[in-house]
Amino acid sequence: MIQSMTGYGKSVLQLPTKKVTIEVKSLNSKNLDINTRIPSFYKEKELTIRKKLASTLVRGKVDFSIYVEMTADETSTSINKGVVSEYIKQLRDVVVVASDDDVELLKMAVRMPDALKTEREELDANEWSEIEKHIAIAIKEIVQYRTDEAASLEVDFKERISNIKACLEQVKEMDGDRIANVKQRLAKALDELKVEVDENRFEQELIYYLEKLDINEEKVRLANHLDYFLQALDTSDSNGKKLGFIIQEIGREINTTGSKANFAPMQKVVIQMKDELEKIKEQILNVL
Repeated sequence: MIQSMTGYGKSVLQLPTKKVTIEVKSLNSKNLDINTRIPSFYKEKELTIRKKLASTLVRGKVDFSIYVEMTADETSTSINKGVVSEYIKQLRDVVVVASDDDVELLKMAVRMPDALKTEREELDANEWSEIEKHIAIAIKEIVQYRTDEAASLEVDFKERISNIKACLEQVKEMDGDRIANVKQRLAKALDELKVEVDENRFEQELIYYLEKLDINEEKVRLANHLDYFLQALDTSDSNGKKLGFIIQEIGREINTTGSKANFAPMQKVVIQMKDELEKIKEQILNVL
């Protein structure tokens, strides 16, 4: 069962004094790239979070965020009264204002350094235990999203592989006509030259030429690669890199068939196979 690298998961936890929102997003990437946005009082748990994400999501560009919204009347940030009062005194010496215009001085003072002080919140073990549960929920959601996204990709892959197989059957059917066409063209070219030809030598050269255009090996290998792709698609693990390697081999056999075809109807079918393969290549980049 394949998985997509595109996904999204979210979980919201309401605590007595705050609302905690956990989000996980991922996009396709060659390797695992984790970016986290976590409040400072949860920073000590960042390594644990990264390990969980790495073990579950495996690959992709992952953005993990924890947003905290305070819902209680109390706040960890307070005005540093002594500092603000001192700033106002100094501002009075610099700015001449009316005695009842202290509000303007206060506005300026609270923007100054150290006017506000924030008491660092210590990590609460019980609180973090609840947050961990919701992190697990968000990760489970993104895994499910990835699985659902991959289901449609799998259907598309199988359809396009089936189309390539149908084109391969056409190639097999027209191979006899192709060889006959090549022989006919060579014989016609010799007739136009109006020269005496040794029939035995001509047959030998013709066999040598046809061997160079022979595509039997390519047809067999292409059929095997197509079957192998479907087998890899139905395995229990998701391996986008492996599928990508198989697609490269399929492309190599299709290209070789096209270069050896030397027959317009067959080359048209090869172009159809290339078109189907390109559409698979676009999507395979998003498979885990």
